[in-house]
Amino acid sequence: MILYVIRHGDPDYSTDTLTPKGKLQAQALAKRLGVYGVDVVYSSPLGRARETAKATCDLLGLECNIEPWTSESEAWERFAGIMPDGSKSWVFSQQTTVLKNDETVNLGESWYKAKGLQMIDGKKGYDELIDASDKFLYKLGYERKGSVYKIIRPNNDKVALFCHQGFGLTWMSHLLQIPPHLFWSSFDMSHSSFSVFEFKNNSDGLTTPKCLCLSDNSHIYKEGLPLKYNNMLEF
Repeated sequence: MILYVIRHGDPDYSTDTLTPKGKLQAQALAKRLGVYGVDVVYSSPLGRARETAKATCDLLGLECNIEPWTSESEAWERFAGIMPDGSKSWVFSQQTTVLKNDETVNLGESWYKAKGLQMIDGKKGYDELIDASDKFLYKLGYERKGSVYKIIRPNNDKVALFCHQGFGLTWMSHLLQIPPHLFWSSFDMSHSSFSVFEFKNNSDGLTTPKCLCLSDNSHIYKEGLPLKYNNMLEF
């Protein structure tokens, strides 16, 4: 199975829709998926993710299946906290050295004890996400057994999941078994970006997801659209 983890296009958060720029990004993404193929589409229930997915579904004649557990609203409740200045924000929005430093890199399964995460119940939130992930991947034919997945039904589909930054980064940390505080401080995903994971159907009946690319935006370049990373940085 090939799993595409896709962030929504440029959003208008106040209306939970795409901006004109975001709509162009969604169309560019749909063209890419149209060339390389996708069999099943899933989406967060939030409008900006559904609208991004709709461009692909309309082009390819596919149904958009809603997965409530991928909502950014749930991720926000789990992984946003009150910052020292009194504002509420994602814990991963802090300076990267707060989460990744000599005291935190070796925490392993005790990652949630990092000083920069004391404002959330990180273990509870992460365990809830893992439980929902297990149910989703079981539906697709893969049952988690500790650090590996048992292949209960070999799946050769290309599966696209349209979601969000906070949810996506946290879920990908689990898929790759990288503690979330290290993943959050090391990687990011831009609007309409495209990350690819392979669940190889090995002959021994076991597999683990392998990341083939992360936060790719080549469809934006191909269509000649302006690319400003998260509307903040040009490169």
